[in-house]
Amino acid sequence: MNKGRFIAFEGGEGVGKSTQACMLSDTLQARGIGAVQTREPGGTPGAEAIRALLLDPPGEGWAAEAEAMLFAAARSDHVAKLIQPALKAGKWVITDRYLDSTRAYQGGGSGLSDASILKLHEIGCGGLMPDCTLLIQAPSHVTQARLRKRDGDESDAIGGRAEDYHLRVARAFEELARSEPHRFAIIDGHGSPEEIHQRIVDALDTLLGENF
Repeated sequence: MNKGRFIAFEGGEGVGKSTQACMLSDTLQARGIGAVQTREPGGTPGAEAIRALLLDPPGEGWAAEAEAMLFAAARSDHVAKLIQPALKAGKWVITDRYLDSTRAYQGGGSGLSDASILKLHEIGCGGLMPDCTLLIQAPSHVTQARLRKRDGDESDAIGGRAEDYHLRVARAFEELARSEPHRFAIIDGHGSPEEIHQRIVDALDTLLGENF
C-alpha cells in the first residue's frame, strides 16, 4: 500500500488556499494518487457544526480561549473521523487550514500562548502534524481584490477583524515557517492560479524528497 501523505495549506485571508487545495487534489488524482480534500474548521458533520458557531457566533462572540477550544474540538473530530482513516488507507489528505491557523490566529492574533495551543492539540489529536505545510503569501492589494470578488461586502467573524489583527496573524505565520523549515514551504501567491500551482508542485518535490 502506498504511504498516505498529509498536506496543509495555510495563510491569511484571500491568498488562494482553497483554489490551490482543489488544484493539488485534481493533480494527484490525475496521477493515480488517491486524495481527500477537506477544510478546517470542518470536514466532518460535527466539525462543520462547530464551524458555524465560530464563523457566525451567537451574541457577543467568543473569547480567545473559548475560540481556541472550539477549534481544537472541531479538529479532534476531523482527525479521528476523516484524516487518520484516510492516511491509514494510503490516501493523501489535502486540508485548507490546520493547526498552524490556530497558532497564527488565536496565538499570534489573539495572544494565546503557543504552548497552550499545542497542549490542546496533543490532547485532541495526539499531536498529529502535516508532512508538509504550504504557506501561501500574497500582497495585500491582491488579497483584498480576491476577497471583494469572493465575498463582496460580507465577511465572517474572524475574516472581518481589524487590519492590525491580520498583520499580527501574518507575522505569526512567518515566524512559524522560519522556526520549522523542515515542514514549511513559503509559496509566492502572486500570479495566475496555474503559476502558483506549479510552485506548489515544485515545493512538494523538494520537501518530500520525491517526484510525486
